[in-house]
Amino acid sequence: MLKNQKKHTQLIDQIRGKVTEMEQQEWKVDFSWIKAHAGHRGNELADQLAKEAARNKNIYESYNGFPKSEVIGELNKQSMIQWQREWDSTTKGAITKSFFPKIVDRMKLTINATP
Repeated sequence: MLKNQKKHTQLIDQIRGKVTEMEQQEWKVDFSWIKAHAGHRGNELADQLAKEAARNKNIYESYNGFPKSEVIGELNKQSMIQWQREWDSTTKGAITKSFFPKIVDRMKLTINATP
């Protein structure tokens, strides 16, 4: 995800910046996958801190940026819900409604118009 230059979330950009700073100071930075809950000291510590943060209601929120994809997904979901409410309450389009009672199902279809 860090190598994909098309990804620009606040957190990823911050990580890229820190890695670049460290590499300029001749640090060698490697990212690799490790198996969870397998006794790796750093991973166990990160897991413990994440659990503490999740339980602590008084913790200061230090990251409040949302990825653009998450915002777009939520807006799409809310739009579909609103559209469905309006579709259900209108008295117009009874024939069309009989074919497409659920907006989400209709949006999954590709309809090609033939000339």
